[in-house]
Amino acid sequence: MRRAKGLAVAGTLAAGLGLAAIPSADAAPSLPIDTTGGAHFAVLVPKGTPFDLAEMAIGAHEGSIVQRWPQIGVIIARSKRADFATNVRKESGVVGVGATRNKAELARRSQGSAPISPKIEEHAARGQRTPAAAEPLAANQWNMKLIGADQANEINQGSRDVLVGILDSGIDSSHPDLKNNIDKSTSVNCANAGVPDQTESAWQDDVGHGTHVAGIVAAAKNGIGVAGVAPNVRLASIKVGGKEGFIYPESAICGYIWAADHGVDIANTSLAIDPWYLWCKADPDQAAVTEAVRRSVTYAATHSVTPVSSLGNNNWDLAHDIVDSKSPTNGPTVTRNTDSSCLTLPAELPGVIGVSSVGSAKSRYYNSNHGTGLADLTAPGGDKKFQIPATPDANGQVLSTLPGGQYGYLQGTSMAAPHVTGVLALLKSRNPGLAGATLKAAADGGAEVLPCPTGGVHDPGGTGEFRAVCEGGSTGAGFYGKGLVNALKAVR
Repeated sequence: MRRAKGLAVAGTLAAGLGLAAIPSADAAPSLPIDTTGGAHFAVLVPKGTPFDLAEMAIGAHEGSIVQRWPQIGVIIARSKRADFATNVRKESGVVGVGATRNKAELARRSQGSAPISPKIEEHAARGQRTPAAAEPLAANQWNMKLIGADQANEINQGSRDVLVGILDSGIDSSHPDLKNNIDKSTSVNCANAGVPDQTESAWQDDVGHGTHVAGIVAAAKNGIGVAGVAPNVRLASIKVGGKEGFIYPESAICGYIWAADHGVDIANTSLAIDPWYLWCKADPDQAAVTEAVRRSVTYAATHSVTPVSSLGNNNWDLAHDIVDSKSPTNGPTVTRNTDSSCLTLPAELPGVIGVSSVGSAKSRYYNSNHGTGLADLTAPGGDKKFQIPATPDANGQVLSTLPGGQYGYLQGTSMAAPHVTGVLALLKSRNPGLAGATLKAAADGGAEVLPCPTGGVHDPGGTGEFRAVCEGGSTGAGFYGKGLVNALKAVR
């Protein structure tokens, strides 16, 4: 059995966080920032202590500093040495070191450009573009009707005081349905090895995914195109992935810390952190990276950021052991038997609201990950195979904004998560003091309970290809958590 996410993560590392003695800040000069050459590593030091010994260890083993995060005791480093992590782990002032990219960069140094993430290819293949039109495109937004967002918009469109961070591939800041809701002062590019860059051109969308997600949350109700769940709230484009489609740990860490330090209320991550679909504690590299990401999420949560994340699209029951044959995503895959110590990041971390996906018939999207204690809520994400809505376009995917002032269709838990984020934004607009657990509880209270299918087995198509077992009976908790979010109840 895999465990629920409320339990501790990376316990072997956490147990030793306060053990190493760190000298005063003037014991060694700080290494200069260097973003060129080698593979990336997360280096952990005891929280609240200086980086001096850790930086000495990094330099002694031919490493360089890419980014320092004293808020959480994490350094992002680079080195051309394959044994860098093994050696630095032995040094004083260091409690963990992990390669953030499976050391694939070292193997690719003479092979040219990086591969394209298979996750992004899957999304991009579904982008059927529709010419821009008047807001009657909302007639094809079955997803908004499913959660009462169309009616909610007539009552309350959200407060300008609420800031939603879209940790994704960026946002097209010129899109007519988004441009007035993007807060450029809080937008940033973290995709360059986790080094923040606020240049507007740097945080634009290279892929389309982030713009689509942003439109679900807050496309303006302005007579153009479509409307989002909370069309009056502000958006921060926090770019954590680039053209290749990979979301590496150092970028996600940067994104969460940025959100915490710049007033973000809700952070939407419609992603899983590469290159491992499941990060396992038994591997010292993966354990250290998991702890580094956990620290960043915890830091965000303690600064009143409510993290929301998609559960993923592998048709996995995350509450049980999984055979992972899809990782790493940036190189040749291996088949691994994983257990409760292996987590999908960030969705399985404590405090993160994990979102599964349903189609227009309020039934599980055929590829949606799920799991008792891990699926917190569900929302419309689309299902083009088995759940076709009675809309003018008869398209079971989710219609939203795309770069270049266009609109198009995508499906998956990536599209479900921003519906939950939008509902949370409406709740936050009405009740500014809600955050974290109290904000989630408010969403839980308005959710529509969706029971498990009869017999507990969901087998869309009847071939067994997408078969899944739902635990929870009449509560439907295994597939849907507390249920389908409801925007209308949020504003009432």
